[in-house]
Amino acid sequence: MPDSSLKDSPTRHLALQGASNFRDLGGYPTTDGRMTRWRHIFRSNHLGQLTAADVEIVRALGVKSAFDFRGLEERAAGVCVVNEITVHSLPIEPTVVAGLRAELARGTLTAPVALELMRESYRNYVRHNTHSFRALFGHLLEDHAPLVIHCTAGKDRTGFASALILHALGVADEVIAEDYLLTNQHYKRDAAAATDLPEDVRNAIGKVEASYLAAAFEAVSKDYGDLETYLRDGLKLGTSEQAALKERYLQS
Repeated sequence: MPDSSLKDSPTRHLALQGASNFRDLGGYPTTDGRMTRWRHIFRSNHLGQLTAADVEIVRALGVKSAFDFRGLEERAAGVCVVNEITVHSLPIEPTVVAGLRAELARGTLTAPVALELMRESYRNYVRHNTHSFRALFGHLLEDHAPLVIHCTAGKDRTGFASALILHALGVADEVIAEDYLLTNQHYKRDAAAATDLPEDVRNAIGKVEASYLAAAFEAVSKDYGDLETYLRDGLKLGTSEQAALKERYLQS
């Protein structure tokens, strides 16, 4: 049975007017009987369109750091509007839309092709962008909370990062999967984005699927053997670092 803490509630999802999918990673049980701390780690889309009322909500949460996975052009298009937040750039350049447009130009673009491009982008998080996730965990081991992690849409790069955080803290796989899929309830698609692409393709990339996250963890298994080895060798989280993360972000 899904854990009851996965049910949507105002405490987990904050319905901001100028942001989408702004959620708290607190309140999830871990395999050692503890729980992730509320109001320490948030996930969201970018913070460049927050309203004045949104800014007051984010300030009231005490958020002081943002970890931004957007690429160079993406960051320029939506600068964080909360002056008190220190933004740390951990860039992962987007590839999916460019890949879709290349398929469109060749006349080979279909929804299944779009889904596979999404899965490949997740594999590449592991193959080519582990350094950015490693840097995130380096920051998490410092005292930056309350903090928010985000990209542009807050669903893919941010989704994988959130899954890694929850894994490192000892949250069960099925709980992590359900948290990941909550995006489909709370993500507000940008109707003006990629309008040159067919609607079925935009629908395919405008949500998350379990197969996307699975593709990333398949790449972990292929390249590192298993997740624990990836945490240790890829993300540089040894036993002491994992213990320190749990001390900081878990409660009894």
